[in-house]
Amino acid sequence: MSATSGYVSPTGVVFSTAVVPENEKPTEKVEKNEVTASVNAVDSAESSRAPSIRDAEKGERTLADQDRALAKYLVPTLEKGRKNALLKKPTPWTRFRVWFNPYRMMFVITFTLNMVAIIVSCVHYNYWVYAERNAAALALGNLTAAVACRNEFFLRYFVYWPLVKLFQKWPPLWYRIFLTAFVQHIGGIHSGTAASAVGWLFFLIIRTFQRHHINHTPAVVLAWGVITLTVVNVTMFAATPWIRAHHHNFFEQHHRFAGWLATVFVWIYVCIDDSYNTTTGKFHSNGNHLAQRQEFWYALFITVLIGIPWLTVRKVPVEITTPSPRVAIIKFNKGVQQGLLGRISRTSIFEYHGFGIISEGVASKTHYIIAGVQGDWTRGLVADPPKHLYTREMKFAGLPYLCHLYRRGIAICTGSGIGAVLSTCAQLDNWFLIWIGSDMEKTFGPVLFDMIHRTIPKERYILFDTKLAGRRPDTMKMLKDIYVAFKAEVVIITSNPSGNAELMQGCKEHGMHSFGPLWDS
Repeated sequence: MSATSGYVSPTGVVFSTAVVPENEKPTEKVEKNEVTASVNAVDSAESSRAPSIRDAEKGERTLADQDRALAKYLVPTLEKGRKNALLKKPTPWTRFRVWFNPYRMMFVITFTLNMVAIIVSCVHYNYWVYAERNAAALALGNLTAAVACRNEFFLRYFVYWPLVKLFQKWPPLWYRIFLTAFVQHIGGIHSGTAASAVGWLFFLIIRTFQRHHINHTPAVVLAWGVITLTVVNVTMFAATPWIRAHHHNFFEQHHRFAGWLATVFVWIYVCIDDSYNTTTGKFHSNGNHLAQRQEFWYALFITVLIGIPWLTVRKVPVEITTPSPRVAIIKFNKGVQQGLLGRISRTSIFEYHGFGIISEGVASKTHYIIAGVQGDWTRGLVADPPKHLYTREMKFAGLPYLCHLYRRGIAICTGSGIGAVLSTCAQLDNWFLIWIGSDMEKTFGPVLFDMIHRTIPKERYILFDTKLAGRRPDTMKMLKDIYVAFKAEVVIITSNPSGNAELMQGCKEHGMHSFGPLWDS
């Protein structure tokens, strides 16, 4: 489609002249800014009189007319061969704001506070006796927070669900944006507290060695302390950004299994260390003393959190179709609510991969996962599709789950990113879908297109095939147009890393609230 002809609305959005709403047709008697003002009068906070029922109905009709006009929106395109939609390079301040996101902010705050506490404990230990006596509790407290901030059960039922139920649509937009940013980037607390836990373990082990002559600390306590510290360090090292980006299989294996091993060693160390009485130089003969220690309950909470998702692992039948060598479409039984993601694997323990779930709703009999070929594992789904896969019945909440917080929004995605947002646009009637891809019907087959045409009205989606058009869309102009015409509050972006950065920087430059996937999502 091209924007060479059509009606330009007062807001600058280009529509086909065939679908111009009556109340949007310009007249010679009304100036452009007056038309815009009349369209937005119902929503204006500066209006001196309270809107009547008639005003509200008129506003609803206006909004419905604008929505219907979007069915004939003329997608602006870039010059042939041009790939970047940004008219000018983002300013250094914009790039920094996108880079220094809430994830990094929360990591810096969490890690800095803990490091200050450790330094104070080292230099002025007489002022903070608690840290000297309870360094293990501080280490395990941080470790508990790290596990909770990445735990599927805890996040879904104690973070995402309460926030959506309590703050759906009614608070000020800035507050809902803040909540979304906090929850989406809660991994910053995960990384910050995990690194801080290692710092406190170093403090604990060094202090134990420094005073083992005074406290008559047995060699077994010293040995298990060093072993635990080593395994926890391996777990943290395996999760560093460079390892995750360049050696993902190493990350999956060592972060998970070293983490499990670290949990076992933490239990052994807690039981040995807390059972030892430094006054008598003997171990307690019963568990009453152990149950009174903070470390015991932290270790128990960590174990429960880790174990719950794995108790829901099931082997389920699947149907896999491969419309092209680049994509596997996996069909499962049962419908799923929007905003949830699932993990799948060929085995019960190894190599679990997370994907967005496509479903028409909980009443549906099926749901789908779109696995784009990106590595050996997903390539194997296309080359040798299995009849069964392992999955966790307890799905985990992702960024689209928070779409309930907003009155209206836009989900823009490229390629297989449709898997993360299609359910949201199909199940919620206040979200607009923009899907961009190359040779889309041939690549993804008829299933997705059939679902889109059946569940989403024409005025709420744009499908742009770059191969058919012979060029790329001007995504930034399109986003600005739809953002204004659809009265969106936020944009959800699902693309490749360069596409995410481009769109988020563009949205930041133009004052549009946006969220996209993180490097560790």
